[in-house]
Amino acid sequence: MEEVAPPTAAPGEVVVDVRLAGICGTDVEFFTGGMQYLNDGFASYPMRLGHEWTGTVSAIGAGVDRQWLGRRVTGDTMLGCGACARCRGGRQYLCEDRTEIGIRGDRPGALADQVAVPAWALHALPDSVDDTLGALVEPGGTALRAVQAASLSAGDRVLVFGPGTIGLLAAMFARAAGAEVHLMGLAGRSLEYERSLGFAHAWSASDLPSLPWDAVIDASTGADLPAKAMDLVEPGKRVVYVGLSARPSLADTRMLVLKDVTAVGVLSASPGLADTIAAYASGRVDPRPLVAATVPLEATASVLGGQRPAGAAGGPKVLVAIDD
Repeated sequence: MEEVAPPTAAPGEVVVDVRLAGICGTDVEFFTGGMQYLNDGFASYPMRLGHEWTGTVSAIGAGVDRQWLGRRVTGDTMLGCGACARCRGGRQYLCEDRTEIGIRGDRPGALADQVAVPAWALHALPDSVDDTLGALVEPGGTALRAVQAASLSAGDRVLVFGPGTIGLLAAMFARAAGAEVHLMGLAGRSLEYERSLGFAHAWSASDLPSLPWDAVIDASTGADLPAKAMDLVEPGKRVVYVGLSARPSLADTRMLVLKDVTAVGVLSASPGLADTIAAYASGRVDPRPLVAATVPLEATASVLGGQRPAGAAGGPKVLVAIDD
């Protein structure tokens, strides 16, 4: 940790006093040096992590509506250039020249007292979405988009690989959509925890039943699971890829063609943020049981280094509380 100059609100931007920030696998990959963006030149050290956050707007720049002052907010991570065809078409999260808060292009993240954010990227939080829920909007948006890409109908059977934060959030959104949800994870405590969340159909790879799957969502980091997802899904149905393996994963596109399967990749939460907030606000999805612990900023390095906080519950998510 170090003291740095506080951010200022540039024209079109605001400064947010951060209340909670989430730690995710991307942050860990940066901390350990394994994140691909470092090799691609999209990110470099030193960098300030933190892209899952919530807080209160404390300052606004020129041209920003004063109604944002004092509002509880979260915001989009993906910040496009605003001028290219992708940005003009509403796909700023795919902009070739984008920055990403706490991730890409030297844009400082939210593991700090304050973070600067463009006002257009903000999402106001209603009172029914508390700070914990607010810090879970960004991963929730990614999971929601994965479920939407699976094109589920009530009664469909969906299999989710990789029951970490994104996988469990996807399972929650799929359950809220009326699907029969099955999870495949590691045997032992992982499966016990998933069942404690009300997911009775939690399996290891060795006891996964042979059932017709209307969709498979791969939220894992296993290099062999993308091919397995394609093998298991019903012909004419959908596979959604949202997890990333450390090495290239291979899938036989001949199977994709011969089974007439639709495969979809999901990168960003951006188009799903508003709907995620609405789902949390209504109580249709409540991801708070996924939070294992909330630690002070001083403990962030130990968590990034793989140390589980003392007294942590069974969930996969650790949040960082920023001091007032």
